[in-house]
Amino acid sequence: MALPDERVAVVTGASSGIGAAVAYQLQEAGFTVVALARRLDSIAEAVDGARLAARAREQQRSAGQGQAGKGPGLLHCFRRDRQGKRAAAEAAGPEPGNLHCLACDVRQEAAVLRAFAWVREHLGRVHVLVNSAGVGGARSLAGFDDSISEDWNRILDVNILGLSICTREAIKLMNEAGVEDGHIVHICSVAGHVMPIVPEYSMYHASKHAVRVLTEGLRKELVAAKSRIRVTEVSPGMVKTNFFEATSNGEELWSAPHLFPEDIASAVLYAVNSPSHVQIHEIIVKPVGEEF
Repeated sequence: MALPDERVAVVTGASSGIGAAVAYQLQEAGFTVVALARRLDSIAEAVDGARLAARAREQQRSAGQGQAGKGPGLLHCFRRDRQGKRAAAEAAGPEPGNLHCLACDVRQEAAVLRAFAWVREHLGRVHVLVNSAGVGGARSLAGFDDSISEDWNRILDVNILGLSICTREAIKLMNEAGVEDGHIVHICSVAGHVMPIVPEYSMYHASKHAVRVLTEGLRKELVAAKSRIRVTEVSPGMVKTNFFEATSNGEELWSAPHLFPEDIASAVLYAVNSPSHVQIHEIIVKPVGEEF
């Protein structure tokens, strides 16, 4: 069972990309993280890879700022604290939380129920759910390729139904445990804000438009129930993950402006760490120079 002051976060799709980065940043922020993904053996490695990648890019940015002589370093920032009351522990930040890895295919309702039963039994509660699991791909609506209905089902099952089942179970557990400051975060996409640019991606766009509808519907339902649980939708632009490499020529894509998984994880942390009276309903994060 989690300690009384421990905050628990569940992250789906945690074996790669944005999900792994979110799991890492929540863990670093002191959350006990339950990382869910189909590939159990890949989760811990992916979260550790997100940590290494984020730190390497941060070092590169810091080095660039140092060469340009921009801004004070961390030491100077603390020297400028006129109150002089920051302890070394505060400067170091919170102790990283625990990481629990569970196999869970969000397409399978029974697997989702088992995962949340494990959380209920071993941790007793959940404060944050981040629905990061998602799939896409080019699938003709008119039968002009070799796609089959199962391709559509996969997109809709993961991006809509799996997200909804996880949300339902998380809120049930929040209410059972008396968690009043719960937070549901849906990882959406800029594809949910525009009409399809490439028609073969229409089913993916449709699924992300649905996520936006579900976000607002959930918010209104929670308000009607006088619940303090918050809901946030985060819509990334192009992010360098294997999601795009699995569906198109990744090497060509990365010549265009793009983000990194930790950029989206930072947006999630911003929403989650906002004061309890603040509802960050929607965040769109695009790389500078993105054309669409």
